[in-house]
Amino acid sequence: MIDLTLLSAVFIGVIVLLFLILKLKIQAFIAFLIASIIVGIVSGMDPLTIITTMQQGMGNTLGFVAMVVGLGAFFGAILEHSGGAEALANYLLQKFGEKNATWALVITGFFIAIPVFFDVAFIILVPLIYSLQRKTKKSLLLYGIPLLAGLAITHAFIPPTPGPVAVADILKADLGWVILLGFVVGIPTAIVSGPLFANFISKKIFVAAPKILEGEIKTANYPGVGLVFIRN
Repeated sequence: MIDLTLLSAVFIGVIVLLFLILKLKIQAFIAFLIASIIVGIVSGMDPLTIITTMQQGMGNTLGFVAMVVGLGAFFGAILEHSGGAEALANYLLQKFGEKNATWALVITGFFIAIPVFFDVAFIILVPLIYSLQRKTKKSLLLYGIPLLAGLAITHAFIPPTPGPVAVADILKADLGWVILLGFVVGIPTAIVSGPLFANFISKKIFVAAPKILEGEIKTANYPGVGLVFIRN
């Protein structure tokens, strides 16, 4: 039987969290702490128990997550500063051709987001989709959506990004199975929400690349693609 008190506490906690972050613009970490306290109070927990539960839960989770995420960030920084992300993207575009650029971009996003955080990877690769839009004169959505789909799916499903690692720890799931099932679920999801949806929506809505970000992508000093895959 469902405990309506706990369900209500979670529901109220989510509403409070969204209000604090979206409306009051409070920093996410502080908002999470406030929402957690409110959930504890609404569910009828003792104040001292709330603090202890938060302390132990946060400490245990961070202890597991820190090492995996730290190593992922370390290798991601190498990939970012060496130009490996651009090298992989340009390699896939050469192999797939401009006609199949959407597939190249979803694959790029899928693999780049494993060691690199979503926002960093997007900033690195956004000039690439701008360049493609200017060459082909097609909607920016045709290239931006597949890249975002690949980045988002990996970011949500596959470690060492913090979300999947934290969920695996909370549920006591085997990290190897999380990675394997992340690929199984993530690949078809990325295909449907990436290239397939992009081909449909780009015919309905045209978006041009910003003119102020003109510039060619240079490939002269990029590392070899084989080395990029080894780092991943």
